[in-house]
Amino acid sequence: MIDKRALRSEMRARRMALAKDGPDAAARAAGHAHRLPQVACVAVYHPIGSEVDTGPLVEALIARCVDLCLPVTLASDAPMIFRRWNPGDPLEADLAGVPAPFPLAGEVVPDLIVAPLLAFDDQGRRLGQGGGHYDRTFAALPDAVRIGLAYAGQQFEALPFEPHDVALHGVLTETGYTAFP
Repeated sequence: MIDKRALRSEMRARRMALAKDGPDAAARAAGHAHRLPQVACVAVYHPIGSEVDTGPLVEALIARCVDLCLPVTLASDAPMIFRRWNPGDPLEADLAGVPAPFPLAGEVVPDLIVAPLLAFDDQGRRLGQGGGHYDRTFAALPDAVRIGLAYAGQQFEALPFEPHDVALHGVLTETGYTAFP
């Protein structure tokens, strides 16, 4: 059995190296945004550390006239909610310490959720930070399309999958968009 804690540590280091070696990866990934499903509202994330920058993807989505939102953590053991967001809107730290829109921005339900990750495999399995925020949110919004945004080098042969884990529908990297079975 794979030790998820050790794997997370290894994949954080790998992602950091990939970010350093591929500063244009986010822009290259955004170049494949036209392959994402056509939807009205997309949830992106505010990148932390070496997570793939969502800025270029946001620009591509705005060009497609898509409404945007960001996740907000209100409780550590509950699904995240989403609030409307446009670049330049003021943000405040949510319970997880991540910049999020103010309550006045208004809550929405996204059609597609773009999620950060540490690793993914060809079955759509995703290794996150370990807090379960995205898995709880995916389970609460089963109709939302779930897409990982990653560096191609974050692909792992086969990730462990537990009953509470929710698979992705696809992943967007600097090399293209891959939909999972």
